[in-house]
Amino acid sequence: MTLTPSDDSTAAQPEITSQRIERRKRLRQFQTDLADRMQQVREQAGALENRLGFVAGQTRWLLDLMEVGEIVPATTITEVPMTKDWFLGLLNIRGNLVGVVDFARFLGQAPTPIENVSRIVTLSPSLGVNCGLLVTQITGFRDAAHMAPISDETDITGNWVGQRYRDNESQEWSSLRLSSLTQDPRFLHIGL
Repeated sequence: MTLTPSDDSTAAQPEITSQRIERRKRLRQFQTDLADRMQQVREQAGALENRLGFVAGQTRWLLDLMEVGEIVPATTITEVPMTKDWFLGLLNIRGNLVGVVDFARFLGQAPTPIENVSRIVTLSPSLGVNCGLLVTQITGFRDAAHMAPISDETDITGNWVGQRYRDNESQEWSSLRLSSLTQDPRFLHIGL
C-alpha cells in the first residue's frame, strides 16, 4: 500500500510556505526599520548636548551627564570638625560615605539652606572622589545646543568653569567640569 498525499494537503503546503515567506519579509522589513530608527536616535543624541542643570546660590550650572553619579535628597549630614566652611561633612548613601560640599559656599556665596528642593549631586565613581555637591535645586535636563554661547568674563575663576551660555529666557549658564574640579587643590584641601 502506498500513501499518496491527498489533494487537500498538497494545497495547504504552498499556502504555509507562502505565509512563512511573507512573515520573513515582514520581519526583515521590521529589522531594517528598527535599524534606521536606532541610527536616527544615535545621530540626534550626537547633535544634542543634554546636560543636567542646577542652581547653586545665585548661579546656574550645566553638568556633563557622564560625570554625574546620582542625585539624592539633602538629608542628615554628619559634620566633620576642622574643615573649611564649605565642606559640610559626610553623608551615608547606601553604605558609602560621601563628602558633601556646599557648592554655592565654595564659590564664595551665601550658604545653601537645606530645603525640600535642595539636592546633593554625587560625582561619578569614575572621577575617583567620593563627593557630592549640595545644590539649591535641580532644574532638569538642558540642551546646550539650543543656547547661545557667550564669552564675556565671569567672576568665577578656575579651569573647571567651561563654556558659558545664555538660554532663550536670557538666563546665564556655565558648564562645570567636574573632572577638572576634582583636580583643583583648593577643592581637594578641605582642612583648616
